[in-house]
Amino acid sequence: MSLINIRKFMINWRKPTIFVLLYLSGSKIPRNLRIIQKLVKSSKREIRKYQEEKLKKLLFHAYKNVPYYQRVLKESGVITKSGKVDLKKFSNIPILTKDIIREEGKNLYSKDYKRRGYYKNTSGGSTGEPVEFIQDKKYSDWNDATKIFYFNSLGHDWGDPEIKLWGSDRDIIKGNLSLKDRATNYLYNRRFFNCYNFSKNNMISLLLLHNSYRPVGYWSYMEAMSEFADFIVENNLKVFSPKYIVSTIGPLEENVRKKISQAFSCSVFDQYGSREMGFIAAEFPENEGKLSFPWFNYVENTNGLVKNVIVTNLVNFSMPLIRYDIGDAAIVNNGNIKRLCGRTLGFFYKKDGSLIHTHFLVQTLFFVEWIKRFQIIQPNFRSIEIKVEKKENVLISPRSQREILQKVKKLIGDEVECKIKFVKRIHPQKNGKYAYTICKIPKENLKKLREQK
Repeated sequence: MSLINIRKFMINWRKPTIFVLLYLSGSKIPRNLRIIQKLVKSSKREIRKYQEEKLKKLLFHAYKNVPYYQRVLKESGVITKSGKVDLKKFSNIPILTKDIIREEGKNLYSKDYKRRGYYKNTSGGSTGEPVEFIQDKKYSDWNDATKIFYFNSLGHDWGDPEIKLWGSDRDIIKGNLSLKDRATNYLYNRRFFNCYNFSKNNMISLLLLHNSYRPVGYWSYMEAMSEFADFIVENNLKVFSPKYIVSTIGPLEENVRKKISQAFSCSVFDQYGSREMGFIAAEFPENEGKLSFPWFNYVENTNGLVKNVIVTNLVNFSMPLIRYDIGDAAIVNNGNIKRLCGRTLGFFYKKDGSLIHTHFLVQTLFFVEWIKRFQIIQPNFRSIEIKVEKKENVLISPRSQREILQKVKKLIGDEVECKIKFVKRIHPQKNGKYAYTICKIPKENLKKLREQK
């Protein structure tokens, strides 16, 4: 090995180490990356053919192994009398909704799911009612490979310093990340910064980390990065400029993009995904709109109209989600999402000027056995109200209520009055979606608090 190569290795020892560990663990991420890198250099016709072949394999597997699809695919005509897949009939397959997933349950599981390294996950529940589903090792490896490919396209190499400005339930409840998470973050040269509790002191800590660590890029909640950019601009602070910032977990409006870009003097890209489908689409340099990833998901066109986003994941054979209504609306043309009307959560405010990301509170109420729908409202600094539609014929657990209130107070503070209010119905917004959280405190009030301090 030459002296130059030795120096390169010493500078970025993480990249070869990660590759070796992935191979030793049997991970298919490196193989998937090679397939992706070859595919993106292919013609549109070749990419479409590759996607169609993956779709056929998924449909045939679902027909042979998944009780729900054994019935549905035959009725739709997708499976011919000779047992072949007819993609021309694909649009005849009924759209899969969250209600169908709840109703069918394990009828959507593949017969061999236990042999596929499956694990459980939950949707974000844009209708106010999340659902539970399973994914597997094959899905996870393709999702990770897609992430790596995307960040590489923005100029990020394995082992480059990065900051993930995210939310962590574990960090709030237990006080720190697990040993496995810390080891993974160290190996990938990633710093995790919890944005669930975003006080002024936390923003100062993030600023110090940012300028000393000098990350190549960020992957961040949109609302958290927007607030951090406000803090930088309001205080006229000078910061290190990363190569890129990737914004997610909420639509990136152009005024927010401009603000973040000016604060950090770098490009800001919007990424769209979900727990059910992983990476769905993202912005790339020199491209308008968000391009989908045809090796991972099939996103149906809306032909220039704003319609519900319908997605088929191509690699989760443990629980195929075929023509799944993800709960968002968009304009989609040839796998390019031109405009997305997605969901967002945002922050609640504390009287000391701290910001509390509401995702933690929402997670607390997911899958409480007696809750059908819920909505968390902050009318002022002193109180939190949780509206609940309860399920019929299910007893309300006093202990469960106490646990919910304790978790809310753990994040918001003991001085805040928190109560649960049972209602007959929680009404959707004008766009048909349910707002999980509503903050009625004007943002101008928060700005005044910061100025006073």
